Amino acid sequence: MSGPLSDLREAVVAASGAVAGSAGGSSAPPTLERPKKAGFGDYATNAAMLLAPRAGVPPRDVAGRLADELEQRLGPSLERVEIAGPGFLNLFLSDPWYIDALAHVLAAGDAFGAGSADPAERVSVEFVSANPTGPMTAAGGRHAAYGDSLARLLAFAGHDVTREFYINDIGGQVRRLGESIQARARGEAVPEGGYEGDYVLEIAERIPGAASDDVAVVAERGVQLLLERIRRSMEAIGVEFDVWFSEGSLHAGEPSAVRHAFEELASRGQTYRSEGALWLRTSAHGDDKDRVLERSSGEHTYFASDIAYHLNKLERGFDRLIDVWGADHHGYVGRMHAAFESLGAPKGALELIIMQFVNLIERGELVSISKRRGDFVTLDELLDQIGVDAARFFMLQRSHDTMVDLDLDLAREQSNENPVYYVQYAHARIASILKKAAATRVSAALDVAARFDGALEPAERTLVKKLLAFPDELAEATERRAPHRIAAYALELAQTFTAFYRDCQVVGAQGDGVEAFRLALSVATKRTIARALDLLGVSAPEQM
Repeated sequence: MSGPLSDLREAVVAASGAVAGSAGGSSAPPTLERPKKAGFGDYATNAAMLLAPRAGVPPRDVAGRLADELEQRLGPSLERVEIAGPGFLNLFLSDPWYIDALAHVLAAGDAFGAGSADPAERVSVEFVSANPTGPMTAAGGRHAAYGDSLARLLAFAGHDVTREFYINDIGGQVRRLGESIQARARGEAVPEGGYEGDYVLEIAERIPGAASDDVAVVAERGVQLLLERIRRSMEAIGVEFDVWFSEGSLHAGEPSAVRHAFEELASRGQTYRSEGALWLRTSAHGDDKDRVLERSSGEHTYFASDIAYHLNKLERGFDRLIDVWGADHHGYVGRMHAAFESLGAPKGALELIIMQFVNLIERGELVSISKRRGDFVTLDELLDQIGVDAARFFMLQRSHDTMVDLDLDLAREQSNENPVYYVQYAHARIASILKKAAATRVSAALDVAARFDGALEPAERTLVKKLLAFPDELAEATERRAPHRIAAYALELAQTFTAFYRDCQVVGAQGDGVEAFRLALSVATKRTIARALDLLGVSAPEQM
């Protein structure tokens, strides 16, 4: 990935190699980081600390040689270099370097930060996959926001991504749904372990003959109605699935996909019969014990369906499978990885991401969520209360492996305390600035800014550095499956622009080329905020 920072890293690596000479370089690449404290340079590197042990001289001596080498390689781009502490090098870059860096950001346009995939893969991202036994809860919204944002990141990096929803439309929970619908249609209490929500009565009223039809027929119709509702909820939160995959389809046909999976496992010597049941040798692949695929009664386990489903994905040609699971599936991870290896799949090609819970907080109190009891907040109700943008941003601003406390009161606020409002307002403010300057002046500014030869203010340099950090943040967020990093970056970029706007007049700024440079810097910031918000599935309004 070429760019100002990658070029700077390459210069540091090349200088390190030249200084190392016959002593040999360090096995670890030198770092290039933004110092936490102002005055310690624009970027700092530990290259001398890594080289010193092999060279057999003090790090500060190596740092001096590195400084000379960097000055030769970087020329006018380097204002000065200072040696700090035991041997860190602090690099102070020149204004022309910053001006060229902004020109690079602008030239990249909407592709700034894109294309980091190496190699590009066909990726299946399966997420949400809630049982179709009730409306989508607010908690399910976190899975939707996370999975969709992850898919956006992967696609922006250059991967071919398929979004998939796995429908658990067979089994005991579906039968209990049918029994619950039937009971409500008859005016009776739902059976123990059934579903008690008001939505069950609503469904019963929509199914002709629900009170007397076969329970399997009632259950199937109930699933269809609830699935229609789930689809609408997903559309409401901005998620479009490419594939809606029925678990029931795995058991249909002859041979069924499940039977096909059994045959594949058997051909690899991965299964055996014991006491009439079919077992998978998962313990041979790191699981704590072997697992049953088919009971002695001939009934298939859920695990059998899951294996058949993952084999189906592999046979569809995906290079990588990413499953986003709920916290209650934590104990299932080991056996699924073992089963995947049993199929002969490449190690590491299956990623199982465990999501933690989301708590809804209102007036300081926890809002209860339980689909079976019926006292829950649906995703649709949440979106009605706080909107799609706030829901997605708040769901995504914490790591997936951390519990989220979503403060409904804060999410409704239109103030700087509300992070999504703050970021969107920064975008709208820039749009207003550019509108005030008029399109012709803005267009001309983009050309003039590249030739600007004036001195930059500290706030301008800081904003350019924040923009340059975006590609690395994108690559890190994608590699770590961490959309929350983009939420944090978007907020920090908005804060950095606010500080710039406070310290630097934009429209009408005095000095040859100053207004043009600041308008160009505003354009680049607006584009980057918009891209970050888009990757989160959040809108970037032109006015608020």
